[in-house]
Amino acid sequence: MEKYILLSTLLGAVFALVFAIIMARRIMKVSEGSDRMIKISASIREGANAYLKRQYVIVAIFFACLFAVLGIMAIAGVLSPFVPFAFVSGGVFSALSGFIGMKIATASNARTANACRTSLNSGLRIAFSAGSVMGFAVVGLGLLDISLWFCLLKFVFKLEAAELSATMLTFGMGASSMALFARVGGGIFTKAADVGADLVGKVEAGIPEDDPRNPAVIADNVGDNVGDVAGMGADLYESYVGSIISSCALGVAAFGTFSAMALPLILASLGILASIVGSFFVRTKESTEQRKLLKALRRGTNISSLIIAAAALPLVYLIFDGWKNIGLYFSILSGLAAGVLVGFFTEYFTSDTYKPTKKLAKSSETGSATIIISGLSLGMISTVLPVAIVAVAILTAYFVAGQGSLGLYGISMAAVGMLSTLGITLATDAYGPVADNAGGIAQMSNLEPEVRERTDALDALGNTTAATGKGFAIGSAALTALALITSYIDKVKSIAPESNVVFDIMNPVVIVGLLVGACLPFVFASLTMNSVGRAAQSVVTEVRSQFKEKKGLMDGTEDPDYARCVDLCTKASLKQMILPTVVAIVVPVIVGLVVGYRGVVGMLAGATVSGFLMAIFMSNSGGAWDNAKKHIESGNFGGKGSPQHKAGVVGDTVGDPFKDTAGPAINILIKLLSMVSIVFASLVVNFHLL
Repeated sequence: MEKYILLSTLLGAVFALVFAIIMARRIMKVSEGSDRMIKISASIREGANAYLKRQYVIVAIFFACLFAVLGIMAIAGVLSPFVPFAFVSGGVFSALSGFIGMKIATASNARTANACRTSLNSGLRIAFSAGSVMGFAVVGLGLLDISLWFCLLKFVFKLEAAELSATMLTFGMGASSMALFARVGGGIFTKAADVGADLVGKVEAGIPEDDPRNPAVIADNVGDNVGDVAGMGADLYESYVGSIISSCALGVAAFGTFSAMALPLILASLGILASIVGSFFVRTKESTEQRKLLKALRRGTNISSLIIAAAALPLVYLIFDGWKNIGLYFSILSGLAAGVLVGFFTEYFTSDTYKPTKKLAKSSETGSATIIISGLSLGMISTVLPVAIVAVAILTAYFVAGQGSLGLYGISMAAVGMLSTLGITLATDAYGPVADNAGGIAQMSNLEPEVRERTDALDALGNTTAATGKGFAIGSAALTALALITSYIDKVKSIAPESNVVFDIMNPVVIVGLLVGACLPFVFASLTMNSVGRAAQSVVTEVRSQFKEKKGLMDGTEDPDYARCVDLCTKASLKQMILPTVVAIVVPVIVGLVVGYRGVVGMLAGATVSGFLMAIFMSNSGGAWDNAKKHIESGNFGGKGSPQHKAGVVGDTVGDPFKDTAGPAINILIKLLSMVSIVFASLVVNFHLL
């Protein structure tokens, strides 16, 4: 069985990476367009590369320090000697996922704009292909990382199933740490640039979006790549890997054999094949109507989900020798269905095709205050359906699998089922920033009006798919976090078999942990939002000063200094990203040392519940504000330049850090808290005050 597990995982990784390479080579054969387009694209690429290089230097220092701490703990016998290396491995692969996505995105933006000169479908295919490279690189590298560790621990060091799965679980801490740095740092960069460009360019100077006279316009386009591409790639890499390895750990706990590890790993490999098939069905005609464009993308993801639904049944039958554990198939289906439904209702609340966002746009008629109030209200009410969907998925997965340890394994398989088609789901998400950049390049290059119309349609679609992708990631994070909490309890029991780990809500230690955990997403959101605010203030000041100093900017006789804004955003975001990430890693250890492992269980539960709600609220509010602004810009409620449009820009500005910085980073936070707790479980069990 062990050889079959390794072979299937390696094959899945190879298929994904080969497909990503083929798509990348196909994209690179397409023309970038005019010299002006090539120059703008090169400036964006140069800024993104410079940012990532400086970010990785800071992250490398952090990883070196934590590697030393983990190494000392391993030498002292508190941790397995594999943990420090697993931590670094997870971080490297997570960073590589984001880096590959960013490289292809910055190479595809001008190509997408140029393709839109031919047809809308041509532009969609290039942007979606770029997203596919990102999506399949993430899943391919994830399975490759798992394969390498499985081979090393099983066939070289001869570890048994329980020890092997527990050790593999720890490299998720490195992936989550890197993802948090990438999401927070990239999110601060992109939103600081976006806010500065919008407030001074659109509202104060009255010039269009992506106007080349705006000094922050290149920084804004760079931010789309370092935040929405590199950050998102690292984020979903750790979600994908975390769900698989937590399922492996719970499967071994339930069955005690390697066969339980086969189901999540082989299912993930099948998901790659299903995603490849689904990607060929994504194409559209020339209509820019959002409903038709959404249908084109949904066609691919729905076909992939149907393939997995069909393939999972014989897979469960073969792995468990019959129908005895067929309930696990329905656990997988519950996760698949939950992912589709969460995505649909996220789309419902954020797309201007539907009533909620149209009503939000209409609220701009009475000013900025009412659009802010309405957007907050929309985000809050939008949490109800995802919570109900995930709750039903959890109950279904638990009871159909057999309850007890089998039921917990079933919940983890629901998370794997939800993420099994991540290759194509991430492709529909990652394509958005490429389309956004394409629109900017079209504007700055003075391309034909119909080109900008096509890129705007693709960009608006990208806002919706990005919101859908975030909802998808948040839903899977809740399921994965629940599985990780169970893994933490199992870890504590293995360290101290005599310990009685009971989650008793009446225990004051547990209550304290719940309160601390519930508070953490609010503190984290505050830190990241403040970081965006401080960075944005410096960008606003810089853009205003350039408009004041360079008198020829408005009439086009003088060029802005784009590099100064890019450098300013880089310095500000790298400085501001450190504190939120350190807090996420240090707090679980401090809580554990003070209130013990029972308090940690309470903290993890509190953070999962409040973080899940907070992330959905912020993501959906931000997405709705963004599309409400675009709905107004398309000629509704006054159109561009109207007071309603200015109110929409204010709403979008508030929503930017909601949906692209704080919101998506919270789902990483709730998983990182669990990962850190698992790694430091031995320390907490042996040394705590209460």
